[in-house]
Amino acid sequence: MYIEQELANIHVEGETLLTVGVFDGIHLGHQYLLRALIQQAEQKSLTSGVVTFNPHPQSILHPQEQTPWIITMEDRIKLLQQMNVKIIAVLSFTHKLAELSAKEFVHILQQHLRMRGLIVGPNSSLGRKREGNTELLHSLGNQMGFTVDIVPPFTIDGKTVSSTAIRQSLSQGDVATVKKLMGHAFTVNGKVVSAKKRGYKLGFPTANLDVAPNRALPCNGVYATISHVDGKQFASATNIGTQPTFGDGQIQMETHLVGYKGNLLGKNLGVTFIQRLRDEKQFASPQELQIQIMKDIEQVKIVERRKAQ
Repeated sequence: MYIEQELANIHVEGETLLTVGVFDGIHLGHQYLLRALIQQAEQKSLTSGVVTFNPHPQSILHPQEQTPWIITMEDRIKLLQQMNVKIIAVLSFTHKLAELSAKEFVHILQQHLRMRGLIVGPNSSLGRKREGNTELLHSLGNQMGFTVDIVPPFTIDGKTVSSTAIRQSLSQGDVATVKKLMGHAFTVNGKVVSAKKRGYKLGFPTANLDVAPNRALPCNGVYATISHVDGKQFASATNIGTQPTFGDGQIQMETHLVGYKGNLLGKNLGVTFIQRLRDEKQFASPQELQIQIMKDIEQVKIVERRKAQ
């Protein structure tokens, strides 16, 4: 089975304490659980480990309802490493994996990752048709010789922090709430690709990011952002939308870096969202759009000054 081949490639020193999940976003709720994992692993002289999946399970189980990623797999692994998780096992999520019973799945974890304990949230479930709820996991642990600890949900203002809540806030352009739930501002990284240079012709050159179609983005509109390139950062105005003034109709993300001089084409650019400025709108002429862009940039400068205070 392919899952066993993937796990066999992971070098494991000693017995492990694991958690299992998608962990999209590594938000404050995930961080709360991961800190419990690392702390308990140290107390029990076990190696901490995260078992996660790619692609998102929902994209396989319900392909008609594609779930956009909050962060890329590369960023997910980087953040897990920064939290000092010792083992990161990325499993290819397939229909075969989805058909494994909870018992079969945890047996594979015991066999290949030397699992001695499992830490999960109260609503976690493993195995075929999500049968492996916390009650069944406790039962399997007693039968198969591993511990199960349930970490309570992490809440803010009485509401559970979740990836779903973050996606919902992004869909509303509420980047302030996204920052609150993630513990840091929402950032999109990508390579700058060639475009039609309409911003350049208007006097405001923009960097068009090559963003994967399955990546979660704030809803269409103009945002005050901070752009990171070549080890420097610049105040920036970012537009997400279809460029209705020109009738393109295709979702794009383009950013104007205030004060940047040089060619961004082909460079890796990180765009951090600070504040939503306005809806995307159609203008009667490119000149009207030009005037609005000037106003947007002034707003960006105001936001940047406030942030610096």
